[in-house]
Amino acid sequence: TKQGAIDRAGPTGVGRPTEGSEWIIWCARRPDPRPLYVLVWGGLEDLAQALHDAPDIRPKLRVYFIGGPNKMWSADAYDYIQQNHPQLWMIECNSTYRGWFVGGNQTGDLDNRQFINTHVAGRGALGSFFAMQLGGVLKMGDSPSVGFLLRGNPEDPSQPGWGGKFQRVWDGRKTVFHRLTSERDQVEVFGIVEFALPLPPGMTRKHWARVLFDHRVPVEALNDGRFLRFRFSPRDPKVWTYEIQSNFTGLNGAKGSFTAVFPPLERTQRPSGVHPNWWTDDQTPEAAESIHRGARHVNRWREEFLRDFAERLKRCLRPTSSATTEAN
Repeated sequence: TKQGAIDRAGPTGVGRPTEGSEWIIWCARRPDPRPLYVLVWGGLEDLAQALHDAPDIRPKLRVYFIGGPNKMWSADAYDYIQQNHPQLWMIECNSTYRGWFVGGNQTGDLDNRQFINTHVAGRGALGSFFAMQLGGVLKMGDSPSVGFLLRGNPEDPSQPGWGGKFQRVWDGRKTVFHRLTSERDQVEVFGIVEFALPLPPGMTRKHWARVLFDHRVPVEALNDGRFLRFRFSPRDPKVWTYEIQSNFTGLNGAKGSFTAVFPPLERTQRPSGVHPNWWTDDQTPEAAESIHRGARHVNRWREEFLRDFAERLKRCLRPTSSATTEAN
């Protein structure tokens, strides 16, 4: 176990090396011809730092990123990677992962709560601990990244498997504003929203600012002497609000909003010319479960992967006395 970044990187997207970032570099540089799969279940700070410190490892990496809410908290590191390492092989799974617990066959013991009661609770210390989480309801939102390697073709994300089936990303997913916005301004859900606000008269580099999105997500702003820059990634299609907090009175309390919407389908069907190895959720309507794009590519396998998980959990059971005697 290695300690990764415990703080967000800030506006530059990178900071200092961590045990986690250095471990990625060490593993990627091992004399092993196989690709290195990096499964990201939180922010991208350690991956961004590793690529910054050792860009030579990029061809070796295969990244499966559980994005969505994690991307919302890691927009600066994400932006650093997409701007500086566009050739990276990356699956950006923003909503497909929800198929692990939304939709699919949820009858009988495959119900999200009943599965925990029947196949998890009492399976050793691990099963008991698992059953105490989230009120005893199955979620396992990061597990599709593991499922991707267990069943499917990891070298081709366009092929079906437990971890989903993906399409190439498209261009134009980032929106830049040079002013405060209103809900009439539209941006792409799961995209990057960047603000580059000209400094108001009297504001200098000595002044700081941060931005609070949705009354709960604080984002550090970069004051470069000319502009105040900050980024965010909206994870839901809705109106998002923000408020600037600053020691410069002329800016403190300034508010704005914008509306996150799904991109037009026709735009999403034109693969990016900048990111040739970057994949994301299938945007076609038939792959969606409710509003969750791509989720049906996972929940179609629900019974299969949950039965497999239940079988693996049996390993956590304490051996019976007779089995122990026979082993001796």
